[in-house]
Parts: sequence; structure tokens; C-alpha cells
Amino acid sequence: MSDRKLIPRALPSQRRLVLLAVGALGVSCVMTQLALMRELLDAFSGNELVLGLTLGNWLLLMGLGAWLGRASDKLRHPLAALAVAQVLTALLPLALVFLLRALRNVVFIRGAVVGAGETFLSALLLLLPYGLVAGFALTLACSLLARENGVSGIGQVYVADSLGSIVGGVLFSFVLVRFLDHIGILVYPAVLNLLVAGAMAFGARRLWLAAAAGVLAVSVVAAAVGLDLDGVSTAWQYPRQHIAARANSPYGKLLVTESDGQFDFIENGVPLTSTHDDQHVEEAVHYAMAQRPDARNVLLVGGGISGTAKEILKYNVTRVDYVELDPLILEFGRKYLPGNLAGSRLRILNADGRLFVKQTGEKYDVVIVDLPDPSTVQLNRFFTVEFLAEVKRALAPRGVVSFALGHYENYVSPELALMLASAGRSLRQVFPNMLVIPGGRVFFLASDGPLFDNIASRIQQQGIHTKLMNRHYLDAMLTADRLAAVRQAAAQPAALNQDFNPALYFYHLRHWMSQFNTGFGVVPALALALLGVYLLRLRGAAFVLFASGFAGTTLEIVLLLAFQVLCGSVYHQLGIIVTVFMAGLALGAALANRRGKSGSHASAPAAKPLAFLAFAIAGYAFLLGFLLPLLNRLGNTASSLALIKAVIALLTLVLAALVGMQFPLANRLEFDGTVAGASRLYTADFAGSCLGALLAGTLLIPIIGVTGVCLLTAALNLAGGAAALFTKGAPLKTACKND
Repeated sequence: MSDRKLIPRALPSQRRLVLLAVGALGVSCVMTQLALMRELLDAFSGNELVLGLTLGNWLLLMGLGAWLGRASDKLRHPLAALAVAQVLTALLPLALVFLLRALRNVVFIRGAVVGAGETFLSALLLLLPYGLVAGFALTLACSLLARENGVSGIGQVYVADSLGSIVGGVLFSFVLVRFLDHIGILVYPAVLNLLVAGAMAFGARRLWLAAAAGVLAVSVVAAAVGLDLDGVSTAWQYPRQHIAARANSPYGKLLVTESDGQFDFIENGVPLTSTHDDQHVEEAVHYAMAQRPDARNVLLVGGGISGTAKEILKYNVTRVDYVELDPLILEFGRKYLPGNLAGSRLRILNADGRLFVKQTGEKYDVVIVDLPDPSTVQLNRFFTVEFLAEVKRALAPRGVVSFALGHYENYVSPELALMLASAGRSLRQVFPNMLVIPGGRVFFLASDGPLFDNIASRIQQQGIHTKLMNRHYLDAMLTADRLAAVRQAAAQPAALNQDFNPALYFYHLRHWMSQFNTGFGVVPALALALLGVYLLRLRGAAFVLFASGFAGTTLEIVLLLAFQVLCGSVYHQLGIIVTVFMAGLALGAALANRRGKSGSHASAPAAKPLAFLAFAIAGYAFLLGFLLPLLNRLGNTASSLALIKAVIALLTLVLAALVGMQFPLANRLEFDGTVAGASRLYTADFAGSCLGALLAGTLLIPIIGVTGVCLLTAALNLAGGAAALFTKGAPLKTACKND
């Protein structure tokens, strides 16, 4: 008897090799995902939309690879095929980094801003080979273990993949990223997967493949040790500039380039600062300091390496506290721009600015927020009503806060007007007095005390020497028509910018996309449409996994946002939250595996627990939408902060455990003894996660807020629970034996 569609029996000795391979694949997947996302951010000067498009592509391609894995039943030597897949997942990430760095300035004009459609298509093509191979390998591993352990073997694959992801995430986030470049980091999973591939090839009696894997492992290590691969490939990206320094920090890839004595600091492809940028430095400082020239204590959030801290010291201040999140920026700043960070009155603090403002007991006469536009949800935290209220508590009586948005060149576009209106409304919610100034950027100043627009005379009265901001410059910039244009825009109706309703981030995203004629982009819109069609065709347990995949990705983004808002962007602690989520997935899947009977087809017992879990996720999402804003009302003491961290960690663990338990149960319900069954469910899980990644952080949270996203997730999982109740399960086919 033979049926190529059915899963034949396999040798028990394969089990450990296959689980080891899946664990190594999990390590590779998470480290490759993190490295390539950072590389794509660097290549496309990215924002949160680039991250969402990249992650969405990743999950979409993994799902497509899992769907293609149904063809693995036709393989004559599946263990050897899995070994080949391991070799490919080892080498592809390194090749893709080189390819991206080499082709970015060939395909697109160097320095040109790339739109959403082009970014999506570029990420799709770049990630295509790895995503297909990795997704295919997961389904192939499921078929191999199902030969010996039946349906429980598929659950074991899920657990092993989650455990590998934990190891890879911890190594990347807490160890390797601090000391190595992306190519150096990717050498580790490459060598691991090559060694595992060699062991599998040996077990499959393919000695030539085992020898090839060993030679490749030695070659990769030799190339990493003997050649400056990162330096060579980075030079391709910046061919006309001398790279003075390059390094990774937990927050991104930082470069310092030098050309004719000018240093440029570039993080994740976005210019942070350049020497001789007098307009930025002087405008950031003097619009605010001219309001309170007798200020004694000044807080500067970001931007100090550009020279703003040094410029503030021209006033008779007692102390300037400069808060910078990334320690690598400070390290390179001290090395290449030491004069900008010198002075006995300057205190440099390596901390998250939002958390510092929330916890400080100091009172400041002036607070200057010198940060880029809110192109990410993390940056948006510094422009919300809640942050402004925290700043107000840290201000002395009549103190002034200042920040800037956009770039203004005598025309306020509708998209820029919405940004200014949201910022203006948010400021007026907290401060009675507001002043809008049209410099190179649009500056907002707010205070409980009076504000003055005669900037030039107030600077001149203090005897402050400036290179640019003199009376002639200010007379040209602060004309009546320019003042009227920005102030009229800031007075228009717009949504408040809040921590859990980041309207300003969404308006900035619209402003960014308005630079292109393609709107959101045909390609990502088409991908969303195809996902919608796929969703409408789903039934039974596959629909449940789609809903839980959507919930897992979406609610994890919600929890990460909440952690940043409530606890500050403390990188290691954010890494802990991600690690807790992956650990919860493994825990949930392991618990569900233990309850199932190995090799049995328990359709009826699995349907009700699967529906119960879907309803539990729906209830969790509903409650989460109202719980997180309540946590925001807790105090700023160390004990309340510790409580918030513990609550978010617990919420993350519970969510991940609920999601992790569903995959093994869904397999028990619909497993029919064929590879196609495992492929169908893995594809549904990845597709739901893909939709959540594409929509949650980029569109849904900014448009309908955290509570709205949680309610939408709850509704989808309620539908999934109802679908599970009416699922009867697939009939189990008898597996064939290999004689």
C-alpha cells in the first residue's frame, strides 16, 4: 500500500536530530529577522511603517513557505532535504546583507527617499528566499516528527521553534549586538545551522553533504576572522565618504562619516547631526532660552552632541542636564565632537528622557526637547499630552517647554497642518500659553507664564553671540505672513496626541507618505487584499489559528507600546518582555502537548478546549484595552514602576501561553495524517501574524487607539471561538509504513 500524500513511518532516531534542527532554525530565524529589519531601516531611512512592512513580509513569506511545505510528502529523502534547508538558512542571511548593501544605491538614487510601495516590494524580494526555505523547513520537520509521534510531533516542533527563538533573541539583544556588527552576529547562527546540517546529513548517510556542511562552517569562520566583511560592505553604501566609525548599539546601527572636516552622525540611515549645522543648533536653543534668559536650570532631552548643550551654556545657567538614551551616541560624541560635551556646568545622563522626566525631583526653568519628528511610536511618546503634563510637573513656576516639528519653507501642506494642529491642541490641553514660531522647523513653546516673540531683541539684550540668529535672520524668518500661516494651521481642529492614541504619529506618517504619488502603495495594498480574501476562505481550526496569530502579534505590539510609555524605552527590559512572550509560547504549547495523546486523533475533545482558548483570548483582549490606561494613572515611585513592570510581564506571559496552547490543540482537531494538514495550520498562523504586523503599529493603533485595537482583536477571536465549536475535525487517514 502506498499513498504519497500520507505521512509514512520514520525511524525513532530521527526525533532528536529533527528537534535540534528546528531549535537551530528558531535561533537563525529570530536573529536573521532582527538583523535584516535593522539593515532595512538603515537602507530606507526607515520609520515604523518600514518595520511593519518588513515584519509583515517576513511572516507572509514564512506562511507561504509553510504552505509550500505540503509538497514535502513527495521527497524521497526528507531528512537529507531538511539538512539542505539548514545549509540554506545558514548562508542566506549573510548573502542577503551583502546584497542589500550593494544594491540599495544601484536600484534607487543614492540619498533618495523610498516610498511605501517600493519599500514593501524591496523587502519582499530580499526576504523571499529565506522566508520560503524557513517556512518549508518547519512543515518538513512537522512531517518527519508526525511519522513517529503522530499529531503530538507537530506540537513538539512548535515548542522547539519557540525555544530556539528564545535563545536567539536573548543572544542577539543582550550579548552580541553590543560587541559585533550584523555580519559578525549572523556568523553564529550560520555556524550552528551548518553543524546541525552536517549531523543530519550524517544521520541520513549523505556523507558528501555532511562534509560540505563542515567545510562551509570552517570557511564562514575563517572569512569572519580574516576579513573585514562589514567594513567592505558598508563602504558600498557610502562610496564618497570616509567612514570614521561604525558600531551597533541596542538601539540601532550608528555611523560617523567624515568629509572635508565635517562629521555626520547617522543612525539607522537617518542623519542625527552634522558639524557646522548652525541653524539647527541655534534655533533649538535660542527660541526657548530667549523666553527665560535668566534661567538657572535647563533640561535638554536629546541632541546634545550637535552642540545644543554647548550653546545653552552661553547663558548664565547654573546647570544643564542633558539626557541621551543611546550610550554609543555619547561615546562617539566624546570622541569626535568633544567640545560639544565639555563644561563643568553640563551634566550628561545616559537614560530614557521620558522616564527621567517622569521620575525627576528637579525643577527646571527651561525644558528643550531636541528630537526628530515622531516618525515612530517610540518618538511619539515625547509629544503626547501625558508627557507634556509630566514636563509641567518638572517645570519651575513660569517655566518653558520647547520642541519642533516638520520643516517649513513658506508653505503649510494639509498633512503638515494636521501635525501642527495636533501638537497645538495637545499643548493647549496642558499649558495656558503657547507660541508657534516658523523657523527652519516649526517650533512650539508653551508655559504658564508669558511668552515673547521679539526673539532678536531679547537675545541682543543678553549680549549672546550667535552665528546665524541675528536680527536680520529673524526678521526674514518671522515675517507676518509666515507667523500667520503656522499659527492658523496650529489652531485647526485635530485629534489629541495621547500615549495610547498616537494621532501625531499617524499624521506624520501621512505627511511622509504625501511625498509620493502612490499613496499607501499598490503592492502592500494588494498584499492586504489577498490576505483579506484568504481570511474569508478560512474555516474551522485554521480560522482559529489565524485569529490567535493576529492576536499574538497585535497584542504584543500593544504591550510593548505600553511598556515604553509607562516604563521608558529601557532596552534590556523591553528585551525581557519579548523573551517572556516567546517563553510563554513554548510553555503553552508544551502544556497542550502533555494533555494530548501521542498519535491519537482526538477531534471531539480538542474542539471545546480550542473554542475556550479563543474565547479566553477575546476576553483578555477586551480587558487589556481598559487595563493599560488605568496603569498609566499609577504613581511615579520606584515601587509603582516595579509593579507596572511585573504586571506587563505577567500579561505578556498569559497572552503568549494562551496563543501557544492553541496550535497543538488545532492540530489534534484537524490532523488527518497528511503533510497538508500541518501545512494548512502553520500557514494560517503565519498569515494572521502577518496581518497584525502590517496593521497594528502602523495604522490601527494610531487610527483607533489601543482600546479600539483590543476590541477588534477580541471580536476576531470571538468569531474564532464560534468557528471552533462548529468544527468536527478531519478524518484520520491510515499512515503507510516504509518496509
